[in-house]
Amino acid sequence: MESMFTKFILALFLPGLLVVLFTRITFSHIVALILTVALITASVYAGYTHTWLLYVVDALSLTIGFWYATLMMKRGKKQEN
Repeated sequence: MESMFTKFILALFLPGLLVVLFTRITFSHIVALILTVALITASVYAGYTHTWLLYVVDALSLTIGFWYATLMMKRGKKQEN
């Protein structure tokens, strides 16, 4: 059961943080989203994510991270002008 709790916590934070990190590296929130979805897909294919609850939590975190990355990009462009 402890393993499931750990997977839940990681699914809650890791995809969102990855989108933000990849946005900072690539300067594109779209590319960051694609890279993060590819990593999650590889994780599912490898068998690390195997319940619907983890799929939903991954998607929620991914959505929040993408929203924040978009906000971050807009803020950066606004300061640039």
